[in-house]
Formats: sequence, structure tokens, C-alpha cells
Amino acid sequence: MTPPTLHTERLTLTALNERHFEPMAAFYADDRSSFVGGPLTAERAWRVLAGEIGHWTLRGYGRFAVELTATGEMVGLIGPWNPHAWPEPEIGWDLMNGHEGKGYATEAAKATRDWAYSALGWTTVISLVAEGNHGSRKVAERLGCTLERPYTHEIYGTMNIWRHPGPEVAS
Repeated sequence: MTPPTLHTERLTLTALNERHFEPMAAFYADDRSSFVGGPLTAERAWRVLAGEIGHWTLRGYGRFAVELTATGEMVGLIGPWNPHAWPEPEIGWDLMNGHEGKGYATEAAKATRDWAYSALGWTTVISLVAEGNHGSRKVAERLGCTLERPYTHEIYGTMNIWRHPGPEVAS
């Protein structure tokens, strides 16, 4: 599947490719990535990039590279995600270093959620938020999600399942 390109007021959501490796490697090398399996070496970050790209082939959807429309700078990795052993499909978000607190995660997550509801026909979706990840919790709250229950993953540990509002109320 070829990922579509989505647009919001400030952002362009596009297919990941090798040009997104450097910002991803910097993110995964930083302690900020500890909630999503990091820190990682550059070699492991490259494998994460390859896995994200491959998710589109395996599932027919995946996360988008989120870029500032004005500059093309990558600010995040956001969108539908459902790897093996996940409890159900989710909207996931990771913000690249230096782009926190600007509303990019909320803006892009809403756009990808709307796309998943309309293009993929989803009727429900979750987001997994690691214990102690207060920034992601605030994003989930801004998106209208409700805390449902804890979930323990073999690699990522304890996370909380946040349920998004359905398509009838989400837009």
C-alpha cells in the first residue's frame, strides 16, 4: 500500500523513507525515547524505521512522518499502528526532539484518527500510554480519550489503554 499524504493547518503527514532516519536516530538515542523502547543505537533505530515502513505492507496502514509544511522538518512519527501482540489497533505518537509542547502530536493524531475512521472503516481505536509519560497522557486527554485499563507488554512494560471517542463524536 502506498501511504496517502494528509494535511492539517501546520503539518504534512507523509510516507516514511530513509531521509527521516537522522531525526529518528537522534530521538531514539535520547533518553526521551525510554517510553517507546529506547534509547537505541543508530543501527537499532534504522531497524525501527524499516519496521515502521514495513507495517504499511503488512497491515495496509501505519504511522506517518509528520513534517512542518512550511519547512519540511520532521517533527513526529504519528498514526495507526498495530504490531504483533498489541491488544488492538492504536493511534501512536512520538515527537522528535525539540518539538514537544507545540500541539503537533494532538493535531496529527486527530488527523490520522479521522483518516482511520473514514478510510479504514475503524469504529474504535486506542492509544497506549506508558506509566509516567505525562506528556502523552495530556495528548490522550486533549483527543477526548478515556482511561480504560492497564496493559502489560513484554518489552514496553506497563502501559495504560486510552480509548478514543468513536467516529460519530471524534470529528
